[in-house]
Amino acid sequence: MEFPGLGEHCSERTCKQLDFLPLKCNACERVFCKDHIRYDDHKCSSAYKKNVQVPVCPLCNAPIPVQKGEIPDIVVGAHMDKDCKYNPSQQRVRKIFTNKCLKLGCKRKEMMKVVCEQCGGNFCIKHRHPLDHNCKGSSHPTSKA
Repeated sequence: MEFPGLGEHCSERTCKQLDFLPLKCNACERVFCKDHIRYDDHKCSSAYKKNVQVPVCPLCNAPIPVQKGEIPDIVVGAHMDKDCKYNPSQQRVRKIFTNKCLKLGCKRKEMMKVVCEQCGGNFCIKHRHPLDHNCKGSSHPTSKA
């Protein structure tokens, strides 16, 4: 059994394949097979209307305008060489070791607070136990270890 009205032929001049699931180009509105649907594959004359790309600089995150016919990689590279506002010295470094040990003479800093249950002071791992930092919180320092 033949279905003469089923499917459409590819609009590409060299192809003309009968496709039962044809695809319509969103720029030129012509029908193509899966091998010719991309703008470059069928040399779409209306591609400039839809194929608009604005690359972004990977360093400063600024959009880089690209003119028709220019290669985006070359334009972004030129921006990075000349116009890029990226300055690594201005990048804020987030400090994670901010909790200073209260033991006299100790200069260690920890990522998390280590609070003594008796005196309430913040200490490093080495001085966390009451016996290690001469705790004054209670009359007799004890360790729960």
